[in-house]
Amino acid sequence: MPQPKYRKIAVIGYRSVGKSSLTIQFVEGQFVDSYDPTIENTFNKMVSVNGQDFNLQLVDTAGQDEYSIFPQSHSMDIHGYVLVYAVTSMKSFEVVQVLHDKLLDMVGKIQVLTVLVGNKKDLHMERVIKPEEGKKLADSWGAAFMESSAKENETAVELFKRIILEMERADGNVASEDKKCAVM
Repeated sequence: MPQPKYRKIAVIGYRSVGKSSLTIQFVEGQFVDSYDPTIENTFNKMVSVNGQDFNLQLVDTAGQDEYSIFPQSHSMDIHGYVLVYAVTSMKSFEVVQVLHDKLLDMVGKIQVLTVLVGNKKDLHMERVIKPEEGKKLADSWGAAFMESSAKENETAVELFKRIILEMERADGNVASEDKKCAVM
């Protein structure tokens, strides 16, 4: 059996966009509806993706706004970032763009491994950000994009599997979807 790979992922976004709800849904399989502002939590979970086991350490960060100082700890030993906004909040969409810029400044790279997530997609009536807008932003960053609902377990699991696949691809361990070659 190959050793599990250790991966540290930071979940970042504006306050009350559902960072903790997504993380807890993934780790414990339950939806937490009550909202207590997170200070910062770390969760560990073993997950298997494509037959490889991963020991994930998820850093559920405190909600940030455009003025928060980006903590140094959010850039050290982090393999990938989940940037979350709520599809019901234009403010959170603007803040996630500022946070991404701060992240790049801090890490000192042109690109960081990121999955942009539009959360709360189940709140159809309150939606203000279209999926296309999220996709366009993610594309401009060279990031993966998906929408989720912390209420629905499968999207939370999907989301963390997606970032693992992105990390593996960045490490050259996964054949990229669009570069499959067929031998005739």
